[in-house]
Amino acid sequence: MRKAKKRPAFEVADIIKKYGNQYRATGKVPAHHLRTLSAIERCRTSELGGHITVCTDCGSSKISYNSCKNRHCPKCGGLARELWIEDRRRELLPVRYQHIVFTIPAELNDFCRYNPNFCYGLLFRAAWETLDTFAKDEKWLGARAGASMVLHTWGQNLTLHPHVHAIVPSGGLDGEGNWISPKRGHRKAGFLFPVKAMSKVFRAIYLRAFMKAWENGDLQLPPSAPNKKEDITTWRNKRYRQAWVVYAKAPFAGPESVIEYLGRYTHKTAISNHRLLDLDDGKITFRYKDYREKGKQKSMALAAVEFLRRFCMHILPLRFRRIRHYGILSNYHKASALAAARVA
Repeated sequence: MRKAKKRPAFEVADIIKKYGNQYRATGKVPAHHLRTLSAIERCRTSELGGHITVCTDCGSSKISYNSCKNRHCPKCGGLARELWIEDRRRELLPVRYQHIVFTIPAELNDFCRYNPNFCYGLLFRAAWETLDTFAKDEKWLGARAGASMVLHTWGQNLTLHPHVHAIVPSGGLDGEGNWISPKRGHRKAGFLFPVKAMSKVFRAIYLRAFMKAWENGDLQLPPSAPNKKEDITTWRNKRYRQAWVVYAKAPFAGPESVIEYLGRYTHKTAISNHRLLDLDDGKITFRYKDYREKGKQKSMALAAVEFLRRFCMHILPLRFRRIRHYGILSNYHKASALAAARVA
């Protein structure tokens, strides 16, 4: 288990308690967002009840209040993360892993706000189909690959920035269940597939499905969306000419590095309580990393209502799965993949 961090000076729950009514009064808050805010506000308070723990040696007692267990609560992710990591630790393949990030352009953000189920679900599908396409190509692997993916929708300043982090084992299974290692390309450095080529395939897969849904009237269009046929065509062509970001990070050094990664990313929320610096005078000040300046630490102040609006942008639709496993890492295949990798 990880060492507990020092208790933060401020919490998202404090912001909701102090400014939540102002945000609710805007009248633009969906019902499941309201329920999430209420859960976070009441988390580990007497409103959710509690239990008493008694020391068997000295007899001293302590009241502990119950957690809300909401997946968007900054206080509730720790235990769920540790339990999830322990399950994954037993399933790790004894091979190197690649970390690949798939990001959709900012021009799709408004569509994501109005169609989160579709847009985020398509992000998962397009990322996996891209990986699967390259893996099945004899030039690169010629095998069934696998991936564990985690959806993040936020940037450091709480703006919308939908992307999936994928951890991909370096290899896969052939038709007979044998472990196959990468055949060419960047295998000496541990990289699986060329990112520029993946970017083009990812773009094509996503836009093909996205434009089909648009043309079929299956999308709720935001006010910013073009509505004339020629304007829609221009919008589509710009997206096809645009460079979509697929980023391959340095390969993991070994299984323990994968575990460390999982601990940081799987159960993160839009902002941690430890990043909050102040919440007075109607403003929320928080710390963030500016990646345009090599991750330099900076601070930002937002009006409290705007902070809560941005926070709520990252509340996922009900029952939406933000952690997904594909291919040989899916529940159906992972046991055979582990056995094959161990004898390879």
